[in-house]
Amino acid sequence: MPRGRSAVATAAVAAGIALAAPGCGGSDGTVTGPAPAARDRMQLTSPAFIDGGSIPPRFTCNGSGVSPPLDWRGTPDGARSLALLVEDADASGGTFVHWTVWDLAPKVRGVLSGSVPAGAREGENSAGDKAYAAPCPPKGDAAHHYRFSVYALREPLGLDQGAPAQDVRDAIAQQAIARGRLTGRFER
Repeated sequence: MPRGRSAVATAAVAAGIALAAPGCGGSDGTVTGPAPAARDRMQLTSPAFIDGGSIPPRFTCNGSGVSPPLDWRGTPDGARSLALLVEDADASGGTFVHWTVWDLAPKVRGVLSGSVPAGAREGENSAGDKAYAAPCPPKGDAAHHYRFSVYALREPLGLDQGAPAQDVRDAIAQQAIARGRLTGRFER
């Protein structure tokens, strides 16, 4: 035990570090490699923030932490399915995956705040949850850049609900024919 520090204080510091790590700064659960590539032929927007703008607190750990509304257009005719990824490449230790959603019908043109379209599946994020993980970079970090991506796929991914983020990314990389991207910033 460090000199001058009680066991309770040491445990409290360790617990605080463990709680802070899952947001966007920890290395557990991060993925490796670049985001799946595809031609940027789709347009992804949000009524909550502009591309390159700040993500409103409501959609972060400073607010209720719900997923923001997203809209897209330009889904190619050959798409048989869609997928969403939300990632933070500024996280220490690798890319932190905040959300994976796949097997969306190609006719779907967006998602409402805090929801997943019927029939779609959610995977495990880098925090180990099967849900949207709100942006929550370590206090004092420069703004992190959160990349929201929609992918048009030649086939449904066919992965089970709760699939690990790396598996979802790898499957998207094999099936992607087009994508749209939107970047939001957030710092605490």
